[in-house]
Amino acid sequence: MPWTTGQRLQGGKYVIDIVLGQGGFGITYKALHIELNRTVVIKTPNEYLSHDPEYDKYIERFIQEGRTLARLSQDPHPHIVGVIDLFKEGAINCLVMDFVPGENLFEVVRRRGALPEAKIIPCIRQIGEALVEVHQAGLVHRDAHPGNIMLRSNDKAVLIDFGIAKELLPKTLSSTGNAGNHGFAPYEQMTRGSREPTVDVYCLAATLYYAVTGQNPTTSLARKLDDVPLTPPKQIISGISERLNQAILKGMALEAKDRPQSMQAWLAMLERPKAKLNLEPIPSKPATKSPRIILWGWLVGVLVSYLIIGCFLGASNAPYIVWAVAVAVVWAWAGVQTGVVAGAWGWAGIVAVAVGGAVAVAVAWAWPVAGGWAVAMAGDELRKSFSKVNTFLILASTSSLGLGLGWLGHRIFNTGS
Repeated sequence: MPWTTGQRLQGGKYVIDIVLGQGGFGITYKALHIELNRTVVIKTPNEYLSHDPEYDKYIERFIQEGRTLARLSQDPHPHIVGVIDLFKEGAINCLVMDFVPGENLFEVVRRRGALPEAKIIPCIRQIGEALVEVHQAGLVHRDAHPGNIMLRSNDKAVLIDFGIAKELLPKTLSSTGNAGNHGFAPYEQMTRGSREPTVDVYCLAATLYYAVTGQNPTTSLARKLDDVPLTPPKQIISGISERLNQAILKGMALEAKDRPQSMQAWLAMLERPKAKLNLEPIPSKPATKSPRIILWGWLVGVLVSYLIIGCFLGASNAPYIVWAVAVAVVWAWAGVQTGVVAGAWGWAGIVAVAVGGAVAVAVAWAWPVAGGWAVAMAGDELRKSFSKVNTFLILASTSSLGLGLGWLGHRIFNTGS
């Protein structure tokens, strides 16, 4: 018979509080761990199962899987209930687990009705990730129905009460009584005791069906034996996305071979589709303008060349207006529009006309060539950082300054002599 409130186990280490639940295979108790002053859950096999011919095999599986769960708890998973102890009280084997406060998913849906897709999917994903860990350890939960999914106040979900040894079929139980909440179990679990990962895929998909519709899904046995169809969840709640609708239907496929063959594959169906790869270059932030570089060496060359040319113009008594116009016209032609040679020849011609005579012609083929070269080279470099207009203004100012200083210098020195 079940233990009563206040009953002590293991020499007073544990004190029974209340019975939390009783199913075809076992009884779960809420108890107090005296030494740790900690509330725990103790799970035991049902005593009447001892009359079943398969009882020893069942107990062996219970102990084996309890030890495996204890090993899992050495590196605790945030969404799997922790296993604390495994002991035997008299003839009864006991598994001690953490007590998880909160409401189970059955209670939440009964209180609030169908849950929004955006709220429940993260919780189901947490349980799915926990089951991935369980499967990697070689176990199958076999009982991932809403009653075994606890929701904490922070919306974190925890998987509890593993369906240990559910693949065994005690002959004292009917074929429909061995699956606990058989409305959420696939028919191969209830008829053959299957313990493949696809069993958990079906259970969790059926749990998600219940959570988003507020209705129990058609049982797998009714679908298999009586050909009763499963109503798509989207027909019950039209706001459910087609992605979620298809994930539930695929996970609840009647035949195991038609379901995703792993929990990871089913969880992938719950993911939002990724945006198509855009092969177009991603617009970058406007490039920072490169610093404007002024080639001072070339500009000094321009200044010196035109300073000397200005001296010659002053020496020949050429009118100021002649060389001023020459600066503007020749710069526009040589410094911006054409190359070095054209600029040099342009300067040579204009200065020759302005000055006249044999000396002037000699000068026209000397410093004007140097000045034209300096203007053209400086213009090429300046256009890398400045517009043509700005380049014009820089060169025009430099050349004019050089001419003016040369002309003025010649006048000052000649006046003083």
